[in-house]
Amino acid sequence: MTPEQLEHRLADLETRVAFQEQALLDLSDALAAARDEEGRTALLLHRALEELKAIRSTLSATPLTGDASQEPPPPHY
Repeated sequence: MTPEQLEHRLADLETRVAFQEQALLDLSDALAAARDEEGRTALLLHRALEELKAIRSTLSATPLTGDASQEPPPPHY
């Protein structure tokens, strides 16, 4: 190989490495964002489950009054 060919090949390899480094940085940023989003989603799910448990315990502590079969029909009847 001539020195010019080697120089061209080296420049090509350096360019490829630079693009691969940028791609790795982009993937790393995307992965970090996905992990953050997963953490927020898990926290929201946990809060929703705790709220549901509180609602269930409140409903079970205060029984419903009256029997639905004894209620008068709605006004549109």
